[in-house]
Amino acid sequence: MLAILGFVGTLALITGLIHFYLWKRLVKDTTGPGRWRRVGTVVALLLAVLVPATMAGTQIAGAFWLAWPGYLWLAVMFYLLIVLVVLEVPMAVTRLVLRRRSTAAEATTAAPEPALVGAAGSADPPAAEAVDRPDHDESRRLLLARGAAIFAGLTAAGITGYGVRSALGPPQLDRVRIPLAKLPRSMDGLRIATVSDIHLGPLRGRVHTERIVEMINRLDADLVAVVGDLVDGSVAELGEAAEPLRDLRSRYGSFFVTGNHEYYSGVEEWVAEVDRLGLRVLQNERQEIQARGGVLDLAGINDVTADGTGVAGPADFTAALGGRDLNRPVVLLAHQPIAVHEAAKFGVDLQLSGHTHGGQLAPFNLAVKLQQPVVSGLGEIDGTKVYVTNGAGFWGPPVRVGAPPQVTLVELRAP
Repeated sequence: MLAILGFVGTLALITGLIHFYLWKRLVKDTTGPGRWRRVGTVVALLLAVLVPATMAGTQIAGAFWLAWPGYLWLAVMFYLLIVLVVLEVPMAVTRLVLRRRSTAAEATTAAPEPALVGAAGSADPPAAEAVDRPDHDESRRLLLARGAAIFAGLTAAGITGYGVRSALGPPQLDRVRIPLAKLPRSMDGLRIATVSDIHLGPLRGRVHTERIVEMINRLDADLVAVVGDLVDGSVAELGEAAEPLRDLRSRYGSFFVTGNHEYYSGVEEWVAEVDRLGLRVLQNERQEIQARGGVLDLAGINDVTADGTGVAGPADFTAALGGRDLNRPVVLLAHQPIAVHEAAKFGVDLQLSGHTHGGQLAPFNLAVKLQQPVVSGLGEIDGTKVYVTNGAGFWGPPVRVGAPPQVTLVELRAP
């Protein structure tokens, strides 16, 4: 609860600053003093409050009706900010050109006209009326600001609309072949259906789970790995939505490890519920997989951000990976890719992860890269291969741009 409140407070501060910038560019710069500016200011204030209210309302108070308007605006806000920031440079150049033209025009109109000498040798008197300064400069700046605002609004709305369609559509199936040096020849081609970040919650329910389960079952996989962040809510709220997981089919079992969102949603209850649905929950432990005359170790750790005792205990790599036969290949299920730094110390051959959503909202993937060693796809860190799936759901905005929802079939290959 304290973690959620702290997150909401930080978000409120950040979104407040963002909305002040948006108000400046979309309201103050595009309107004059008066009614329309007041209306725009009120709307900006309401939208600034909507974002943290949505986070608090959906996570704490169960006010799921806030989810659609609040999370959609969060996505539009994000892309408005990006587009307007990108426009700052050309806008600044254009304003500078207008200012120089205005200064040149003022200098020209201020210069005295040559005196005309009359027949008697006397000069005509200067014109009585003052010459007005050009009045077109301010109107041009206003037109420029309004043009930028319209362009930013249409662009943000278009990108968000595309992202909604991507996020709410069926996950794409990716197939990846990963060679493991220790994999016995008899186990060549062992297939692991991998999914993460299903994120059942205010905007995703039972139908979402059913679609994912049907998709995985069509793959006829040897193993199924659900790599954390299954839910955003309690068992009482989302137990029915998770129920279709009991229908998962595989030759050698279905497995689950906790993600950070399970710890916001009642991890003890969810571990018991997932176990009841027939998935083996790997909590800092490993399971021998005997298949096709060979043996592979499948290990799983609690999320690296876990902080508690018992079921809610933190990741324990020694418990999961220590004392094993080093001649066997080991595949580690770990929700966050960053766990690979520790996993590599134990000689893990392959780590399967999620958490990043592939960035979910490009170009946010660039920021994710600062915190996680691999954002999407296959990488290698300190000799350990790590594959990161985009996840099948979304968190927050029902929007995915540049990172479509995904289920992955990982095929292990022997040398």
